[in-house]
Amino acid sequence: MITKTVIPAAGFGTRMLPAAKAIPKEMLPVLDKPTIQYVVEEAAGAGAVDVLLIVSRDKKAVEDHFDRHPELEARLAAGKKTQLIESILSLQEKIRVHSTRQLDQRGLGHAVLHAREHVGNNPFLCCLGDTIFSGADVTPSQQLIDAYAKYGTTIIGLEEVAPEKVERYGIVGGEMLAEGVIRINTLVEKPKKEEAPSRLAIAARYVLTPDIFTCIDQTPPGKGNEIQLTDAIKIQLKSGPIHGVVLKAKRHDIGNPIDWLKTNLIYARRDEETWRQIEPLLKSFMQ
Repeated sequence: MITKTVIPAAGFGTRMLPAAKAIPKEMLPVLDKPTIQYVVEEAAGAGAVDVLLIVSRDKKAVEDHFDRHPELEARLAAGKKTQLIESILSLQEKIRVHSTRQLDQRGLGHAVLHAREHVGNNPFLCCLGDTIFSGADVTPSQQLIDAYAKYGTTIIGLEEVAPEKVERYGIVGGEMLAEGVIRINTLVEKPKKEEAPSRLAIAARYVLTPDIFTCIDQTPPGKGNEIQLTDAIKIQLKSGPIHGVVLKAKRHDIGNPIDWLKTNLIYARRDEETWRQIEPLLKSFMQ
């Protein structure tokens, strides 16, 4: 049973500058909640009871968001406005949130390595803190945990991308075992379109088995002296099978201003009252 989740959230967020200069990009709101709260809610909904945030010294706001704020809570309670923070209070009852700091931003693999002592010899869910999903009756975290229960290996969340976009992602290839399930035999980071083994891109969600830490130890630094998780998974692949699952939900990356704005509109469309107020404005822009 997987009960622990690791959320890397230490990056500089350079594509969101200057907005992310003092405010972590993971704290940028999608409607009324910071992005990373959706990620933690997804993990909690899949049965996780323990979350480890991998943050940097400039991201104390991420840690503070999941801490209690007695003065604010008392003020809202006195004014009968506790519903304004009900979502975070409810989340705090379901899940314990811890944090550790990545002193040097040296890639996703290096960030995940900081979870070694926390997760011990257990498989764990790994969710990138700047990516959320919508539009399916099963979340990515639940899909991956269900797949782990069946296959018992590292599981990688995947999405099918357009041919012209494969150069932006890590792409996997392998043998399809069932609809939406692939036994992976190759991983290629940002291949040329004509050299890509498929159109299945790695999509910000993983279940990782604990041997990944030894593989990260063995992973040499790459571009920018960064240690990449994909490279570590390639090493892990040499010692046993790894599976991929095509995620049913739609991915939303808030890492740049346009995608962040699109994500806000998509989430606004899901709420009838919010959309009632937004739709006339959008229609006026189209005239």
